[in-house]
Amino acid sequence: MIVVEWHLPAELILWGTQLASPLHARIAGRLLPLLAGLLFAQGRKTVAACLRAVGVAKDFRLYYYFLGRLGRAAEFIASLLLRRAAKVVDPGPRVLLALDDTPTKRYGPQVEGAGIHHNPTPGPAGQKFLYGHLWVTLAWVVRHPLWGAIGLPLRALMYVRQKDIAPLRRLYRLAFQTKLQQAATLVQWAADWLRYLGKALWVVADGAYAKRPFLKAAKAAGVTVVSRLRKDAALWSVPPPPPPPGVRRKSPGRPPTYGKHKLSLAKRAAHAGGWQTLEAVLYRERVTKTYKTFLATYKPAGGLIRVVLVQEDDDWVAYFCTDAQATPPAILEAVADRNAIEQDFKDIKEVHGAGQQQLRHYWANVGAYHLCLWLYTLVELWAWQLPGRRLCDRRRSPWDDATRRPSHADRRNALRRRCLEEELRAAQRRRPLTRKIRGFVRRLLNLVT
Repeated sequence: MIVVEWHLPAELILWGTQLASPLHARIAGRLLPLLAGLLFAQGRKTVAACLRAVGVAKDFRLYYYFLGRLGRAAEFIASLLLRRAAKVVDPGPRVLLALDDTPTKRYGPQVEGAGIHHNPTPGPAGQKFLYGHLWVTLAWVVRHPLWGAIGLPLRALMYVRQKDIAPLRRLYRLAFQTKLQQAATLVQWAADWLRYLGKALWVVADGAYAKRPFLKAAKAAGVTVVSRLRKDAALWSVPPPPPPPGVRRKSPGRPPTYGKHKLSLAKRAAHAGGWQTLEAVLYRERVTKTYKTFLATYKPAGGLIRVVLVQEDDDWVAYFCTDAQATPPAILEAVADRNAIEQDFKDIKEVHGAGQQQLRHYWANVGAYHLCLWLYTLVELWAWQLPGRRLCDRRRSPWDDATRRPSHADRRNALRRRCLEEELRAAQRRRPLTRKIRGFVRRLLNLVT
């Protein structure tokens, strides 16, 4: 029996129903209760807490089995969510995707897919490694007219080390993939589903992904890559242009792809000439940057790239773009917007409890992680058109910055408050409430949300 005890907004019910359409009709109705349960779950976001929040009791086992089926169908469901996001949000002149990986801590034995991974946030204990799952995640970065860059996480692939893949290969016929190969798979998937927009597709990634397997796959998919460049990167000069039509080349054969002279980023950065200034909107602020740009050829990228050197307060950094016609402001803005996916990782763990579901089955873990990603994106899409005063009330926090944009937790709380207000209106239609009761309920709503 499907039980949803909350009055979700009509658009959220519609979107959740559409996302469940690839699933079998017997189980499709379980997606919406899980989304509502994750929205209203208290404490640790375990599956039991989600089911308790929507009143599921006797049929709880069916929902655990459903998470495994959800994980297997995650690719197609994420495709529907991507299409839905493209209808709500104006993509602008180009579509910018962000790519990175993040771990989720796990505890206990026999957790399928879990292993030892690098810990990006060691904390006071200084732990360099952690035990858990590692997710290569793709998000669509959009620019809100008021709140700047916002990441909409869509799809992820669990990275399992080669030494840990043998049990999963026997059970589920999973093949080992490096993080670069998984990143290439995600970018190819997004390119296939966004090609109908007819817009340029960019992906911004950490410098760890600026390697040949990923760059080659992105180039084959027609995707422009923006990333950080190593200071000792092996760059080569630009080959001479081909002669005009009718003029015979001096040497027969294919024209060269790479130049003959090796370039040094350190020498270019140390040279006093060639520096310029530009203004760009980075991290919601208009700033002035000192930069130097030039064209080069880079063998991992398969040819011509544009390099941008930026002089910071303490040192210089190098970025590159596989589109030689890209402008330095566009490259630097894309690099700054990559911070949106880092904020996504923080919110899906702290607000939606990614990794807290305490599941052991491989596909159930995949389904639970995507459930957190999709709820995050649905909340952002629901709040996209709403003004800031509807999402948070700074008057109750006079010590806070009144100009600070609403956080994702604020938007999540606004959605919960909207659902509870609908519950109150429904109760008033059945029996009018006294002013004292309404005041008490209003204070209770503020406390809960």
